[in-house]
Amino acid sequence: MVIAALSYAPVSAIAAECKQGKAIYADRDGAYELRFSPITSEAVSSSHQFRLSAFKTSVVMDGYVMSSDDPERTMGMVLFNCPDGDVTGADLDACTVWQGFVYRASADGGLDNLQSGDSPAAEKIVFPGLGPAIRQSSAWGVGKATVAPWDVLDFKGCAQ
Repeated sequence: MVIAALSYAPVSAIAAECKQGKAIYADRDGAYELRFSPITSEAVSSSHQFRLSAFKTSVVMDGYVMSSDDPERTMGMVLFNCPDGDVTGADLDACTVWQGFVYRASADGGLDNLQSGDSPAAEKIVFPGLGPAIRQSSAWGVGKATVAPWDVLDFKGCAQ
């Protein structure tokens, strides 16, 4: 029973076998899921893309992670209902839910920049201030998200 054996493996061992570009995470309350997906275009300036879904709602937010310089950090943004095609800065501001640093965290609490999509998946992903930002965004309200996620998302699995 390979499946049964994997269910008893430590999260760190399972995360290490998964590539960051296919990692799946969830918040501690089980209200949100974050799914990374590989970037297939070299024309994209992002190092990662992901979807953040609020369970029991139709809310699905798109996200991107990019590297910044001086100091080197991984910056992320979460977007909701952005218009397609050419958008203005005002359009982008209106659909931005959260923007800030994205960190990978180890089981012992160490923080580092998020590694490339081909690197082993992080045990935890940290989005400082994500929950309060969602509460203040257009993704929040009646018929939308009504539970704010914790800022730390735990590794839950690997997409095939």
